[in-house]
Amino acid sequence: MTNTNNRNREDEKDKKDKKALKEKLDKMQYYVTQENGTEPPFKNEYYNNEREGIYVDVVDGRPLFSTKDQYDAGCGWPSFTKPIDEGELIEQEDRSLWMVRKEVRSKGADSHLGHVFNDGPKEKGGLRYCINSAALRFIPVEDLEKEGYGDYKKLFEQKEAD
Repeated sequence: MTNTNNRNREDEKDKKDKKALKEKLDKMQYYVTQENGTEPPFKNEYYNNEREGIYVDVVDGRPLFSTKDQYDAGCGWPSFTKPIDEGELIEQEDRSLWMVRKEVRSKGADSHLGHVFNDGPKEKGGLRYCINSAALRFIPVEDLEKEGYGDYKKLFEQKEAD
């Protein structure tokens, strides 16, 4: 009997969590992060962002990527050579769409973010994190402190080591 009660409580919690997320996120953000969707290329908020700052998970606000590692891969989605902290991401095999890819999810919120490919700039490690804008919230460098991400200002104060 206890297992059934626990399962019912978990189901109710899941329903409440989904309802809260649907209220917090817009339709595209929910579709991408919770239903493993993909937004249209070149018709999304950050694919050509040129401002400095960091990107956080739209669901739980954990820092994921920096514009210091963003580049134009020509694919129509924000592309990065690496995350801020690899420990914040989960990579798993994705066999949808009749191909094998490596899906990228956020560890904290389990949000679907996008995919990682081995066709990135060789001099930066060779990876391309192809990420949906709808899974991200951008924090400009000038707002890091007031948004509670002041520790990440140091990413933009370091000189490039070439």
